[in-house]
Amino acid sequence: MSYQPPDWINKPLSDLSLSQWEALCDGCGKCCMVKLQDADTDKIYYTNVACVLFDAETCRCQDYANRSTKVSDCLTLSLDRLNEFEWLPSTCAYRLRANMQPLPEWHPLITGVADSAHLAKASVQYKTVSPDNAGDLEHHLVEWD
Repeated sequence: MSYQPPDWINKPLSDLSLSQWEALCDGCGKCCMVKLQDADTDKIYYTNVACVLFDAETCRCQDYANRSTKVSDCLTLSLDRLNEFEWLPSTCAYRLRANMQPLPEWHPLITGVADSAHLAKASVQYKTVSPDNAGDLEHHLVEWD
């Protein structure tokens, strides 16, 4: 029997259970990179500098349950912050679904393969720098999308 994506993936975010909400994450890791914001234009610039809790191999947080306590500027995604999702990468499932757009074809919920974001080269796996080794953030600007 072949894999079938879950029937809930096209539901509005407000209709998802907590486990469905968490399952939307594709594991790309882009949201865990340090970002810079232009003070004049509010434009967000991505860097390849990872959060101190980021695991470069799995592209997951090493302490997800306590991340907001351990990293003061960690932004927790939630329904009451939908208007803030524009800083997320254009391929992010939360941003896409907030705009009622479909998930990318490589998304784990579409493929049934947990590492599909890595296999599709859509993640930051092995492309990041530790904040301890980064130096000036301006030297680490990248275009992920």
